[in-house]
Amino acid sequence: MKLQYSIPSILLTCVLATACEEQQGGSTAELASPVSVTEVQTSEIKKYNTTNGTAMANAEVELTSEMAGEYHLQINPRTKQPYKLGDKVLAGETIVRLVNREYENDIAIDSKKLSLEIAEQDEVKKRALYEKGGVTQSEVRNAEVSIANARYSYENAQISLGKMNVKAPFTGVIVNLPHYTRDVQVPSGSSIVSIMSYDKMIMEINLPESAINEVQPGQAVAITHYTLPDDTIDGVISELSPAISSETRTFIGKLLIDNKDLLLRPGMFVKADIIVDKSENTIVIPKEIVMTRGKRKSVYVVERGVARMRNIRTGLEDKDNIEVLEGLNLEDQLVTRGYETLRDNSKVKIQK
Repeated sequence: MKLQYSIPSILLTCVLATACEEQQGGSTAELASPVSVTEVQTSEIKKYNTTNGTAMANAEVELTSEMAGEYHLQINPRTKQPYKLGDKVLAGETIVRLVNREYENDIAIDSKKLSLEIAEQDEVKKRALYEKGGVTQSEVRNAEVSIANARYSYENAQISLGKMNVKAPFTGVIVNLPHYTRDVQVPSGSSIVSIMSYDKMIMEINLPESAINEVQPGQAVAITHYTLPDDTIDGVISELSPAISSETRTFIGKLLIDNKDLLLRPGMFVKADIIVDKSENTIVIPKEIVMTRGKRKSVYVVERGVARMRNIRTGLEDKDNIEVLEGLNLEDQLVTRGYETLRDNSKVKIQK
């Protein structure tokens, strides 16, 4: 028996078969992956060698009493109040005065000043008489010796009296001021006041042997502290030892820190990022988007709705970014989000 098919039935069968194929094909069609992109731009990047250490005052001193005397805390001319902790003092300012009448009387400074004046007057007379032949040259010389002795005696008396005034040897800040009751006798050798100058600070550092050829005197340093999240303070390498410790395999150095705003305090433990190299006007991208497979590094860029894998050659890198020397061009659409699941030639949809 022969099977007979009409033309309409054949056409219907073809249409149904085609529809089934399209339906099956649609279920496996590639969906566009959502990604975020940014245009490749140039920037600056710096390479750091990081170390830590304690920031110390550039100058500090503890002043003690050189003689016994009654304690008199002086008035700060800027606040019109007695000096206190944290006050700024200028070089030469008297912070504490010790009073000892017996000591002053023993010095007899007024008498020594008068003796100097008498010796000077006598020398003038002797010189005038010598010009007239009234005295010998030897007598004039003896008068000059008397002036010298009287001057030394007077100056020594001034130095002795100066010990009664505890003065700031340099401009700084009072960091310790032991309490004494006014007019109470303070023994000789008692601690009176401690002063620090920390608008400039120093910091001793230890660097690994591997940094011996990277770190040099004069290099800039970025100083940070956790209490100053928004502030970076400038520093510079001032000294470096050429010797490597056989025990720690490190070498020591010193930093100078410009602390003009007094943001850092003496004794703070700070981080120092030494700038050992930098590049300007170079392509810089986030380090986290770089994929590494063996020795090859790559990123994705978007071209006409498709992700293209680009192999790149990198240069300097810091904590968050890396320099790209080859493989990217300015204004390339660099994939910064959604790159984890991409393949070369994947369809993508850019999201803002």
